[in-house]
Amino acid sequence: MNRIKVVNDPSELVSAFRAVDTDVKREVFKEVAAGWRTAQEIEDKFGNEGRLAIRFFNKMKLVETRWQQPPEGTTHKPVKAYHTYYSAFHINTSCSVFEISDVIAAAGMLDKDFKKIEKKILDLIGDEGKFAGDVAEELEVSQTLLKSLVKRSVKFDYRGHRIEPHEDDE
Repeated sequence: MNRIKVVNDPSELVSAFRAVDTDVKREVFKEVAAGWRTAQEIEDKFGNEGRLAIRFFNKMKLVETRWQQPPEGTTHKPVKAYHTYYSAFHINTSCSVFEISDVIAAAGMLDKDFKKIEKKILDLIGDEGKFAGDVAEELEVSQTLLKSLVKRSVKFDYRGHRIEPHEDDE
């Protein structure tokens, strides 16, 4: 089945840009487009960076999951397998020059700079989360930039108007 990811919010462009921003992510994306793969298969082939790519794709809802049963007669547990969810993107959004510049800044930010701001956000939200407006105010960034930074990270998510730690279900 061909599914199309419709992008209406400019900050959603971050996941499209970041999904293939490294050679490993591109190759992992091709791998899960070709068929169902487990995180362990990806890690065996691409290392820890491959496993991180799968986590990113899962958070961005770019992959679907299913449980694979182990071979008959073994004592192994079922494992989660991943496959690309979308075969195309449809980008349908309008935004100001300031908003798109925030989106591009978040998507293109150097990893070392992103990790610093990611840590600040984690420190601000703690274990319970925090209202996004308060986080943006404390960081002195726009709502668009904050939303784009949250889209880039696998460590936290938006839940309503709050930013909360991401619950990894791997």
